[in-house]
Amino acid sequence: MKISRGVFLVVISLAFSVILACAPPAVAAPQEMTGNIKEMMSPEEFRAAGLNKLSPDELQKLDAWLQGYRQITEQKAEKKATARASRTKMDLIVSRVDGQFNGLTGRTIIRLEDGTVWKQANADDRHRARVTDHPAAAVIHGVFGYKMRIEGTQEFYVDPVRNP
Repeated sequence: MKISRGVFLVVISLAFSVILACAPPAVAAPQEMTGNIKEMMSPEEFRAAGLNKLSPDELQKLDAWLQGYRQITEQKAEKKATARASRTKMDLIVSRVDGQFNGLTGRTIIRLEDGTVWKQANADDRHRARVTDHPAAAVIHGVFGYKMRIEGTQEFYVDPVRNP
């Protein structure tokens, strides 16, 4: 199983780019907000917000509402982050062509060893393959669709085949 240095570097750089895109920004962790609103705010902020006019019972109800709001917001953020992470995992596929690859002929179907099947999107693309026996392949999902890079050929657009 021999991979050319160029394809290896392209695949590694693509994987690194995806990892960097998924990484959260380096910021200080938010402070845990478990106390009541009077403890979280400075006395000046508390007065400026007019909260000093509330009764102890009203403040307690406001604290309970804020705690529930925080929990709902955290759950939504967690779901969104999980969905984004799972979507990102599918943005890059690295595999090998399953069998021989002789190049693009206009209607080429490409089966990868990971089980995915792709068809050439642009019938005008015609490229010869320099490496024909199980060449390395990478599929990148970008803004304009899926692009495939196969060892020894130029980059080209592909469409997924749903029922191979």
